[in-house]
Amino acid sequence: MAIFVFADTGANEGLGRVVNALETAKEFKNDEVRLYFDGTGTKWPAELAEEDHIAHKLYESMTGKVAGACSFCAAAFGATESIKKARIQLVGEFDDHISVKGLLSAGFHIMNF
Repeated sequence: MAIFVFADTGANEGLGRVVNALETAKEFKNDEVRLYFDGTGTKWPAELAEEDHIAHKLYESMTGKVAGACSFCAAAFGATESIKKARIQLVGEFDDHISVKGLLSAGFHIMNF
């Protein structure tokens, strides 16, 4: 399972989506699961890293399952430095983006939040 977080950080709707993405990843934690931050979702790791954030503990429980963040999108949305600070790999396999085709070819199912 490859789970993508596209939700932005600016609204409750985005919080609901990132929490559902994390919960889904947690459900698949004992299986092959990869969590990616893409689009405006590249802004989430900085917020989730804050100890007082409502989803911080859930995010921390996914250590080792975060596969990366889109390199292009992190730059586009000003999140490159926060992604690096969070020690998340910047991924740019296809035109500086995450390769969806590569994931599908490797047998991953993809879910977007």
